[in-house]
Amino acid sequence: MARGREIADEPEVKDFDFPRVLNAIADPIRLAIVTQLAAAPNDVSCGSFILPVHPSTATHHFTALRQAGVIHQYYAGTSRMNVLRRDDLNATFPGFLDAVLSAAAKTQTSAT
Repeated sequence: MARGREIADEPEVKDFDFPRVLNAIADPIRLAIVTQLAAAPNDVSCGSFILPVHPSTATHHFTALRQAGVIHQYYAGTSRMNVLRRDDLNATFPGFLDAVLSAAAKTQTSAT
């Protein structure tokens, strides 16, 4: 997964903890980050997300997702880039991420 300067506090796949992953994704802001990453064709810088929170609060949410193993972050120059750990999550919790994304899409559709 090495793309740039790494951020070292994300778990290895063998250390994934389902309650921690579930708790991380359950927060509406973090779920918005996950859905935006899932829809993105490339890795996304932190500043490119559309979130209804202050950037310092967004940093907290990115950290929670990274430390749970949901996203991988790395630096590309001065930008902190994000990528969804889709393959790792699917290998550890088959079908979980797809179910979460499907439910989020249905919820978003019914809210509009």
